[in-house]
Amino acid sequence: MTSTILLVDDDAEIVGMLSRFFEQRGWAVFRAMDVQVAVDLYERERPDLVLLDLHLPGSIGGLRLLEVLRTRDPDASIIMLTGHAELPNAVEAMRLGAENFLPKPVELDHLAAAAERALENVRLRRRNRFLSERSGHAADLTSLGGSSAMRDIARQIEVLAGSETSVLLLGETGTGKGYVANLLHRLSPRAHAPFIEINCAGLSATFLDSELFGHEKGAFTDAREQKRGLFEIAHTGTIFLDEIGDLSPELQPKLLKVLEGHRFRRLGGTREIEVDVRVIAATNRDLETEVRTGRFREDLFYRLAVLPMRLPALRDRGREDIADLAMRILLDLHARLGRGPTALSPDAMQRLVCYAWPGNIRELRNVLERVALLAGDARELLASHLPPEIARAEPGDSTLIDAELTLDEVERRHIGRVLAYQGGNRSRAARSLGISRATLYEKLHRYGLG
Repeated sequence: MTSTILLVDDDAEIVGMLSRFFEQRGWAVFRAMDVQVAVDLYERERPDLVLLDLHLPGSIGGLRLLEVLRTRDPDASIIMLTGHAELPNAVEAMRLGAENFLPKPVELDHLAAAAERALENVRLRRRNRFLSERSGHAADLTSLGGSSAMRDIARQIEVLAGSETSVLLLGETGTGKGYVANLLHRLSPRAHAPFIEINCAGLSATFLDSELFGHEKGAFTDAREQKRGLFEIAHTGTIFLDEIGDLSPELQPKLLKVLEGHRFRRLGGTREIEVDVRVIAATNRDLETEVRTGRFREDLFYRLAVLPMRLPALRDRGREDIADLAMRILLDLHARLGRGPTALSPDAMQRLVCYAWPGNIRELRNVLERVALLAGDARELLASHLPPEIARAEPGDSTLIDAELTLDEVERRHIGRVLAYQGGNRSRAARSLGISRATLYEKLHRYGLG
């Protein structure tokens, strides 16, 4: 990936010379000759490195600008340029977080070496933050579910999160493709940057073109001013294109160009804009069939489907996953609404896990939200609270256990469910389990259920 640098100096000759020097070495260069332009450019582009002159016109000098940039971005990597007689200022610059300081006139060989060291340091900081944030989100992977299908999805997410390649999420409506896309972003090195989501279904080609790529003033009748598109806003981050199978044929070549060259033009514009964005797309359609019928470009399909991931339907995830999801959703709804049940009766749980859930997780959440609102002050959700089509679901095998789980995992999950059924009351949970309170406390501690 191209390294980027922001040059901040009020001397046009020096800026020009340094621009040529870095561009010859393959850097992308941004230039600013005053403080406000420098701040705006930094906020928009987030360059890897800033080369900042100590003396700048206006009331805010180089030291103050250094402080502003470091306050807005603690990871900002900044090299100061100072005069030979300005050692106290150089020391102050280092105290404020400058990566290095170099005397003017600067020796280009020393500058190149300092820039490479600073670049390595910023990459190391980003990598450390990525690893730290990734470990902090470990619980998100376990929340996907314990069935073998979802454990496989969790393993794929771990591998794909650190990749820069496009990901195509496949599966029925409501299987959690948006959640997985967000998770891939949060566990990636791009987690500090924007995550932008847009649904491609039902939008006209012109409107979606304007939303994705922006437009220039006068590009169409109502374009009264210039507008930045979502690809620009998502720069250095991730854009999630949901229902990509509905993307109009007119926009497919433009998206392909962005994926291949990271460049595009705004609607009505002539200047090419370069962006660094990872694309995650999702669809419930069979894109291979769409390609064969000519409704979807083959080259775009293969560009998107480098790393395809198919999410299983809820009915294929196992009863254990349905049970865990139902309890998590119910508790989440209670926290959000401030009312509703916090436990499921065994009969209600059995009905939920026996239902086919054609609408998948989205349908499960909608049903539980409706029930939570209608159940009044009931602490436990009963089978009688459920809609008729779910309440009529015939119980089959009452075992809510995935055959691949260990005995410890089976016990941990069963204790968690019983505790939830009893509204968190440990005495009742212990009696229901047929063990003493002391044994229950020991198991809660052992399984981290406290």
